[in-house]
Amino acid sequence: MKKLLIPALISALILGCSSTPIPDDNGGAPVESRSGSSTGVTPVTAGGMDANGLPRELTDPKSKLAQRSIYFDLDKYEVKDEYKDLVASHAKYLVANKGYKVLLQGNTDERGSREYNLSLGQKRADAVKRSLTLLGAREDQVESVSLGEEKPKNAGHDESAWSENRRADILYKAADGRGEF
Repeated sequence: MKKLLIPALISALILGCSSTPIPDDNGGAPVESRSGSSTGVTPVTAGGMDANGLPRELTDPKSKLAQRSIYFDLDKYEVKDEYKDLVASHAKYLVANKGYKVLLQGNTDERGSREYNLSLGQKRADAVKRSLTLLGAREDQVESVSLGEEKPKNAGHDESAWSENRRADILYKAADGRGEF
């Protein structure tokens, strides 16, 4: 009898501790809102999310933060001057929104061996990561990977296409798992 009573009590205890989720009226997870940010970037609030659960300022084409690709010269991995303001904007966003992480995907054009392109793609992603962390983003907010030539933005086989493929892409994800990666 005791052998049956103990499992029944444990089951009742476990079931008694479970809870039913309360529906969210505003369509998104509650997000802490702070005022007086000295970074110039407003922390995320619960309203204004897109279908992926990202704040609209990350996806609105009018926002600088919607620009997510940093382009590189042939066989180079230094962040060009023309992209430093863009990287700085993303760093400020990460500083103001500690619950967000980014995945940096380094890409190359189709020229070069697979090994060379994977190495160059990693160097490109790492260069952007280094810039973001030097500008205040936490190390644990930024991950860098190389895709080499495997994810071309333009499938063409000329300089115009190759210049679009020499890039590092920034993908965002919230702490609650919503986002792009």
